[in-house]
Amino acid sequence: MRGLQDKVIVVAGGATGIGAATARRLAEEGAKVVIGDINPTGAKDTVEEIRAHGGHAVAHEFDIAGEESCAALMAAAVEAFGGIDGLFNAAADLSADTLGRDADLLSVPVEVWHRSLAVNLTGYFYTARHAVPRLLERGGGAIVNTISGLVLNGDRGRVSYGASKSGLLAMSKHIATRWGKEGIRCNVVAPGMVLTDNSMAMIGEQERAAVLEMLRSPRFGEPEDIAAAVTFLLSEDGSWINGQVLPVNGGTGLR
Repeated sequence: MRGLQDKVIVVAGGATGIGAATARRLAEEGAKVVIGDINPTGAKDTVEEIRAHGGHAVAHEFDIAGEESCAALMAAAVEAFGGIDGLFNAAADLSADTLGRDADLLSVPVEVWHRSLAVNLTGYFYTARHAVPRLLERGGGAIVNTISGLVLNGDRGRVSYGASKSGLLAMSKHIATRWGKEGIRCNVVAPGMVLTDNSMAMIGEQERAAVLEMLRSPRFGEPEDIAAAVTFLLSEDGSWINGQVLPVNGGTGLR
């Protein structure tokens, strides 16, 4: 894809799954990648893999739920590579204690609600808040946030997760509207069922079979499918796309 050579891209949540696949794809396209994650071992493993294939990457331990930590991640990117040209937000709390206890409005524990918003909405606010000034210094750049099909289709449970991702969609449109004329694009990917270690652990075989039946595709998604879409949105090939939602879901829903 055009325009990623030597661009500095921060991947917030790049130790595993979609984030790691995207970090690898960006590096393949010539970008310099800064991988932030609460899992420092996983982040370093991804960096080592990128470097082994001739790419440029550094790892930085951070917690997206803390503003100081998010600010430090952006500072680390500037220190390592001189600036920031793009941000991909992929961090999420998919643990059994958080997503695993999410439920409907009447049943969800209040602490699960607060934790979901802290990571999926406030955390993305923090990273964007500290990335946008860096992008402006470079004359613009791109942000890609990750939401969920729950925002587009609704769900009988997981109210906290869905609400946090819906708020993220509104914030993404705000960024695109407020700074689009200054060269900043902000778009959103909405992955469908993607076979990561986390999704395999959280979703049983029966539910996976039901989802596959609904797909207009013979297979589930892979992290690399989402990585390709994100890389496109961060590249010059996606330069006239701003404030949009790109569903990458095997045709789960048609619009």
